[in-house]
Amino acid sequence: MTKEYFAKIIAKDQKGLHLISACCAGAKVKIKNIKYLESNRIFVMSMKRIVNEDKNKKKISSICRFDFIESVKSKNIAQNDEDEALELLSINIFQKKENYNIALLFKDNAIINLSTEIIELTLEDQKNKND
Repeated sequence: MTKEYFAKIIAKDQKGLHLISACCAGAKVKIKNIKYLESNRIFVMSMKRIVNEDKNKKKISSICRFDFIESVKSKNIAQNDEDEALELLSINIFQKKENYNIALLFKDNAIINLSTEIIELTLEDQKNKND
């Protein structure tokens, strides 16, 4: 019997953010699975990602959650097409004075920018019901 492990990575600095970015490269994200909970200052994204750490390169459902988000801006994303799938290329971070700008870069020049004072994000794999 093989034991399955599910990733849970918590990042509180740029190094951790780059690790999560590497894990999420190539992930598919549907527009309807991207949410900004403004009153809680949480940005969350559900995705299907390739498990790069697995030899079989299987796909798994994962949640990427960003905490302490002050604002969200998007560019080149048709928000009215909820079933459109975006392909996440990378997650980058830039420092602007005391704040950070986290850029989620997708295929076809689609971008989501998150503004925050604190780097805190979590990538957590989800067990499928039929597993």
